Amino acid sequence: MPRAGHPDDDQAGPRGRYADDLIGLDPTDPDVQAFAAHLDRMERTPPSFTVEGSLAGVRDFAESANRAQGAQRALAVIMVGLMLLGVVFTVWEALLFLLTVLV
Repeated sequence: MPRAGHPDDDQAGPRGRYADDLIGLDPTDPDVQAFAAHLDRMERTPPSFTVEGSLAGVRDFAESANRAQGAQRALAVIMVGLMLLGVVFTVWEALLFLLTVLV
């Protein structure tokens, strides 16, 4: 009868939250680790109505954009540029409004 921590125990099998999904895969392989991280992101559902939840969504978008290649990366860069352009325009209009009201 095997005991916990005994050298005959199977130490090579995957452990943790996604052990069933990673059976037969090498846990030290970077692709397998990326897959486990992907599974973690897919199951994580933070509240999106809080500041922390919104920032987590931005972080996930940034991480995905950094992993993207080719046309997907170009599209992510264009989307970020358009968002920044909208923010700059809004700030500029707000400043102009404040200057016209105060002067």
